[in-house]
Amino acid sequence: MSQHDIVVMGAGHNGLVAAAYMAKAGKKVLVLERKPHYGGGVSTRELLKPGFWHDEHSNVHIMIQGNPMLREDELGLLSKFGLEYIYPDLIHVSIWEDGTVIRSYKDLDRTCEELTRVAGARDAEAYRKFVKMSQTALPMLMSGMYAPPFPLGAFVAMMDQSDEGRFLLDLMQRSALDIVDAYFESDLLKLHIVRMVTENLQMPDELGTGMGAFVMPGIVHTFGCSMPKGGSGQLSHALVRAIEHFGGEVRCNAEVKRVIVSGGRATGLELVDGETFMARDGVIGAIHPHVLRKFVAETPEPVLERAERVSQSTFSINLTHLTLKERLRLKVGNDCNAMMTELMDFYTVRDMCIEYDKLKHGEVSPRLIAGGDNTIFDPSRAPAGAGVFYGVNFAPYNLYPHGPGSWDERKEEVADNALAQYRKFYENLGDDNITGRLVRSPIDHERDSPASFVRGDIHGCGPFFYQSAGHRPTPDLGSLRVPGVENLYLVGPFMHPGGGVFGAGRATAIQMMDDMGLDYDKVCGGPV
Repeated sequence: MSQHDIVVMGAGHNGLVAAAYMAKAGKKVLVLERKPHYGGGVSTRELLKPGFWHDEHSNVHIMIQGNPMLREDELGLLSKFGLEYIYPDLIHVSIWEDGTVIRSYKDLDRTCEELTRVAGARDAEAYRKFVKMSQTALPMLMSGMYAPPFPLGAFVAMMDQSDEGRFLLDLMQRSALDIVDAYFESDLLKLHIVRMVTENLQMPDELGTGMGAFVMPGIVHTFGCSMPKGGSGQLSHALVRAIEHFGGEVRCNAEVKRVIVSGGRATGLELVDGETFMARDGVIGAIHPHVLRKFVAETPEPVLERAERVSQSTFSINLTHLTLKERLRLKVGNDCNAMMTELMDFYTVRDMCIEYDKLKHGEVSPRLIAGGDNTIFDPSRAPAGAGVFYGVNFAPYNLYPHGPGSWDERKEEVADNALAQYRKFYENLGDDNITGRLVRSPIDHERDSPASFVRGDIHGCGPFFYQSAGHRPTPDLGSLRVPGVENLYLVGPFMHPGGGVFGAGRATAIQMMDDMGLDYDKVCGGPV
């Protein structure tokens, strides 16, 4: 048995963020990770060949760009601990099989010039106004995105006090498709926006998910879109360096069996081998609501029942990693390479929606793909001249007709179909240029992080309005605490503000400091 101030279950990036803040606050922190490496969904590894660095899950960092953790460098990740981001001017591109291209640059004027060419002057001007509205709302939205959430009822009541707030409430309850239909005429522009938003694992016409279509353009034109130099996992490396600098420790190959609860308080963590680590001040757990019972059986039964009813995202991804002899070349030219690349052979919203509808019924559409060669912007990811391909194919967890267990048998076939689709857009993606392949299916994601990526949901749980703010993932757990178990705090993609790379552990740290009577502003304003 060893004694610490705070012990953390799970070294995903959210747990590492919370741990780093608490270590900076002077707490003796220990992070325990089941796997032999840390980072969770934010890790970069040599999966196939030495010298080829693949992002295991997250690839592009968008939402974290507005986090004060980076904007104000609160932990010194940028100034002291080696984190460096690559910010290309071309942030998002949609490419169609016939050679049509829409480019979105960080510069709004340049983007509107592009849209005038492809979508027409009216839609270009509508897009400019749309982005300006989004940017106007960003300060208010961002202020709550990286801090403990408001209770959903209080949030709605507050928003209902002004025209601006009611406008945002209206957006939140609609679908991404509703929003683009209301503002734009061109199907190509609608596809360009909606396909990017569905990267959040939401259907185009899913009610209660519309805020993404409004917020995303404002964020990318304000903060840009980026990836860490050296791969997504460099964020996790910088966080571990920060934790260790502040006196904390991260231990891998340490699988947690349960949270130790005594007298209604979380007092430590027990590993599967029986070793225990006690915590004076609190326990942080990356524990999905569906498995809360497994790790914290002392939680009151009504809380557990509500946790087990949390809705997962409608679909997941079948992810293909390739090593390449030479970097990929787009048929439309490599000046069209962007940080986010959507590849499409459908030209109408109707056709796109038909493909997404297949996911609801357990079918995979090879037409729903995205991705590219990460060495285009970061040659350090592979040997000189070689490439590293990251390819996403949206896919259901419950694969028809034989269920999730059939993914092991079918994932290579699904990847083959997606590869045939990619070849419509890349001129040198033949077998002669592919030197290695690894396919990770929805069930592989679940196996990789069974306490976070339940049902292959790499974003934790569904991004629906009823699972937002203080109701994400449930009204009980939305405060980042577990009712009936004092001093237990939650982190993970299933918590506020949502899945993806947010650095959301900052909110958990703020809540912990508030409960402990620590001055967060004083902690973050102090020296690194």
